[in-house]
Amino acid sequence: MKKGERTRRRIVECSAPVFNTKGYAGASMSDLVLVTGLEKGGIYNHFGSKEQLALEAFDYATGIMHERFRQALETAGGTLERLFAIVDVLGAGAGDPPVPGGCPVLNTAVESEGVHPALNERAAKATIGWLRLLDREVKEGVKSGELSPWADPKAVATVVVATLEGAVMLSRLHDDPSHMQRAVRHLKDHLRSLTRERA
Repeated sequence: MKKGERTRRRIVECSAPVFNTKGYAGASMSDLVLVTGLEKGGIYNHFGSKEQLALEAFDYATGIMHERFRQALETAGGTLERLFAIVDVLGAGAGDPPVPGGCPVLNTAVESEGVHPALNERAAKATIGWLRLLDREVKEGVKSGELSPWADPKAVATVVVATLEGAVMLSRLHDDPSHMQRAVRHLKDHLRSLTRERA
């Protein structure tokens, strides 16, 4: 990796927690200068705008999540174990987020709606990826006979993502991880029930 590429990557890595903690509007160039150790001009040498940096910082954070999914699914066996692995990765958004500040997708989705279309589009794309991943795993489970033929892939995907993102919000808002712990337990019980309801 060339020096310029290393510098660019360091800027993104240092900036991601700032954007995820303070939001796009709240993250000032002074904040970014402080965490990167570069002058404002040095940052703009690598990024045409604050928005471009924010987009790449978001991609960096969601890239960490993508890698977590990959690693978790790489060692998972059957459908139920794979679904549990997805739940665990998403459930880590409260206590062990990819970058400090909580789930970057939830944070960005809430802040950017109606204000920053490009960031909002990135957040929407990330959630679509999660929904499709869950949908695909449930379909495979139904096809293999591991899950009930009545299991609705889209419903499972919506319930899992909505429940866990809501639990991230509650856990952080009240500084209480038990909200996430209860949500994860409930979802796993629900997913187990889909293996019992045979036609």
